[in-house]
Amino acid sequence: MKNIKTYLSTVAITAMLAMPASAETFKFAYQGDAQGLDPHSLNETFTLGLLGSVYEGLTKYNSNLELQPALATSWETTSPTTWKIALRKGVKFHNGNDFNADDVIFSWQRSLTEGSDQKVRGGMITGIEKTDDHNIIVTTAGPLPVIMQEMTFLYIMDKEWSEANGAAESGNVKNVNDPGYATSNANGTGPFSIVERQPGVRTIMERFDGYWDTDIPSNVTRVEFTPVKEAATRVAALISEQLDLVYPVPVQDWSRLDDAAGVRPLAGPEARTIFLGMDQARDELLHSSVKGKNPFKDIRVRQAFAHAINLDVIDEKVMRGAATPTGLMVAPQINGFVSAMNTPYAYDPAKSKALLTEAGYGDGFTVTMDCPNNRYVNDEKICQAVTSLLAKVGITVDLLAQPKAKYFGKVLAQGGYDTSFYLLGWTPGSIDAHNVYQNLLSCQNADKKLGAFNLGNYCNARITEITDLIGSETDQAKRQALIEEGFKLVQDEVGYLPLHQQPLSWGASDRVTVSQRADNVLDLRTVVIGK
Repeated sequence: MKNIKTYLSTVAITAMLAMPASAETFKFAYQGDAQGLDPHSLNETFTLGLLGSVYEGLTKYNSNLELQPALATSWETTSPTTWKIALRKGVKFHNGNDFNADDVIFSWQRSLTEGSDQKVRGGMITGIEKTDDHNIIVTTAGPLPVIMQEMTFLYIMDKEWSEANGAAESGNVKNVNDPGYATSNANGTGPFSIVERQPGVRTIMERFDGYWDTDIPSNVTRVEFTPVKEAATRVAALISEQLDLVYPVPVQDWSRLDDAAGVRPLAGPEARTIFLGMDQARDELLHSSVKGKNPFKDIRVRQAFAHAINLDVIDEKVMRGAATPTGLMVAPQINGFVSAMNTPYAYDPAKSKALLTEAGYGDGFTVTMDCPNNRYVNDEKICQAVTSLLAKVGITVDLLAQPKAKYFGKVLAQGGYDTSFYLLGWTPGSIDAHNVYQNLLSCQNADKKLGAFNLGNYCNARITEITDLIGSETDQAKRQALIEEGFKLVQDEVGYLPLHQQPLSWGASDRVTVSQRADNVLDLRTVVIGK
């Protein structure tokens, strides 16, 4: 074993290594922790991915992101706005309680409570009728062909357990140290149960002997997850065989893993778009030197920002050529993607300066940029590059980079959308453009559960109208034309500043076989440990 004593000095790593290695123990690390164990409090891929081995939805994705039955065994439309869904029989929660229709209804209602970050998904449903313990009728306001795709990440909780433990309402992401019972305890139907949770240190899971699906390939009986912020520490621990899988791996370390014995990089395109957003709603920005008005309401300022950012430089210098610069808010893997429209704004700093002068900001201005530093691949470094590029045209950016727990608690709806300029990434859970329209492109409307993640409230009434239309349109040619119309409006109005599709970047032991999904979810059902 290689000596990496220099790296392994954190409490997290020490705790992680306390258990002896076992052929059926799987140890992995990610750059940040899950927000908590509450499955409704944060709509974030890593948190939902980790909890997806503990909790389950009515449906699930396989390794190719094809929709599969989970807690529902079948579904059919009985009218344009109703779905008849048969629930799986014989399913047990980890505490031994039976799964039934009451749990589905409870979980849907819980997803709509104040602290929930799943209101958009829950809000797609207007009612659930229980016909018996294992059959329900789901009603939607209009036709929604993608509803069962959205149900993959609306996890089902045990009604009895939740109510008995004061967890009938969702935890709230703005409360970073939320002491809520469901934040630190879990009781799902998935293949693994939580046996230990130390936030920021480690989460231990063990195989649930009563899991309904006896055909999953995994031979893992114990999972040890550790958040490890420093990339060098993660990679060194993998190479020294103290971890079985780590992510993300800095792209510059792919060759290092290729050269090291017993490990390998796992890379590929991710279905996630990284982008910048701007507050376009407030009359005065919360965090800017400009007083009495909002410069981002002026399209010339938004255009100036767009032309000041060199996506090729970010790809080459920060992402080491592994990202794909983009002009769209969806990746190629997403249904509705249009390759002919995927042209980024041209880098033209002279044009940027001219636009700023024309808009009355020839001397520039200062704005604070919110950025996570442990969520996306090289997120803080991307923000630093953006800051440097904007400085060249006279814009001073005060960069506020924080761990994702604090970042999300500040910028999301629960934190009052407290941001003026921000970086965010998005993989639509339905793998369909409608999800992006519904969450990012529609005007904010809490009552209709629209635009919840449109943090700067970019608002065009036609795009909100298109969201409803593509949600119900079954003629694929007409639907695609609507999608493209909306994308063109966003581009013309510079509603967002798309940056790139980031790469999947994992490192794994040669002893590990695992499916690498394009949505960057590590599905423990697929992990097999060999000798």
